[in-house]
Amino acid sequence: MANHKSSLKRIRQEQKRRLHNRYYAKTMRNAVRKLRATTDKGEAQAMYPSVQKILDKLAKVNIIHANKAANLKSKLARYIAKLG
Repeated sequence: MANHKSSLKRIRQEQKRRLHNRYYAKTMRNAVRKLRATTDKGEAQAMYPSVQKILDKLAKVNIIHANKAANLKSKLARYIAKLG
C-alpha cells in the first residue's frame, strides 16, 4: 500500500480515469458491432456518422490510438459500400 498522500490520490485518480476510459471504449465497441450487424444499407449509412464521431472523440483524448480510429472508420466505410 502507498505511504504518501500524493500516491493515494494518484491511485484514486487512476482508478477513476480507468473506469471512465473503459466505459467509453466499451460503448465504442458496441456501436461498431451494432453497425457491422446491420444489413440494411440505408440504416448503416444513417448510423455511420455517429460511430465516426465516437471514434474521432476517443482518438482525440487518446483512449484509442488515432490509427486504430482511422482503420475502423475505413473498414466500416468499405462495409457500408459493399452492402447491397
